[in-house]
Amino acid sequence: MTRDELHDLDDLNELDELHGRLRAYEGRTAASGGAGRDPVNEPMIRHWCEAMGDTSPAYPGIAPPTMLQAWTMGGLAGHPDGSARSEAYDELLALLDDAGCTSVVATDCEQEYMRSLRPGDEITFDAVIESVSPRKTTKLGTGYFVTTRMNVRTGDGELAGTHRFRILKYAPARSKTEPKREREPRREREREREPERTADRPRRPRPVINRDNAGFWEGVARHRLLIQRCLDCAVPRFPWLPGCAACGSQRWEAVEASGAGTVFSYVVMHHPPFPAFDPPYAVGLVELAEGVRMVSGITGVPYDKVRIGMPVELEFLRVDEELELPVFRGAEA
Repeated sequence: MTRDELHDLDDLNELDELHGRLRAYEGRTAASGGAGRDPVNEPMIRHWCEAMGDTSPAYPGIAPPTMLQAWTMGGLAGHPDGSARSEAYDELLALLDDAGCTSVVATDCEQEYMRSLRPGDEITFDAVIESVSPRKTTKLGTGYFVTTRMNVRTGDGELAGTHRFRILKYAPARSKTEPKREREPRREREREREPERTADRPRRPRPVINRDNAGFWEGVARHRLLIQRCLDCAVPRFPWLPGCAACGSQRWEAVEASGAGTVFSYVVMHHPPFPAFDPPYAVGLVELAEGVRMVSGITGVPYDKVRIGMPVELEFLRVDEELELPVFRGAEA
């Protein structure tokens, strides 16, 4: 066995030892004594339904089941003393940080509903570290999937639902310089932009591209904003999904959006700060002329001049040498 092979074997043994230490946290408490900051209430239900475009007559008499996690969130101020994340969970994350897995991305969640939540219900919750995967290599980098399971209960202790949440704690993969491709002509409203990134500036997060949304990102590469349209009921949809929420059909076609829209809602990001972003900046929920909505950055106007109802127009923003994103340019009145 060569010296290099022995070195690789030592690395594998270290990784196996690390996974054993990580698995020791399985079954330990991730959070305890949690309480919702507010009872289930009609204003939050209405805001949720408006943002999601859900017009079911059942709401706000009951809360949409998918709001389950919303009632447990602590907001920027966090939860009061006594309901904080456990020391065991902090230790687990610190162990991963020390191993070089300093980046994190949420990968998926699963929810199960036992009973409807109604306005006035008081919420309590606790969570457990359910599993830590063996070392995995992904396009983002190499790391470990950590799964927690939260039990959400009403004030009388009845189980309302469970929320299983999975993150990937990973060491980022080294970027590979892609060969430059020949640009296609831009439309008049699209503007050439210099990359925002400098040598010492962190990169923006990369989009997670999978088989369900790959067509959208292929369109972005060609400077086309593609949405889906059901071939059975003709309802447009975004974000891209394998099936139609209106009729359940899995038959669809991609159509190009005009790029015209209005600001349906927006937030101004001040805190927490994220690498590669310079707060404050505006993030909008844009309603396209085709009737679908998408979250995007708002450019062309100062963050404090963005307004609901403001007309916006699509453009493509190159944020670094490898990443280009659809954004919407507003105009001050």
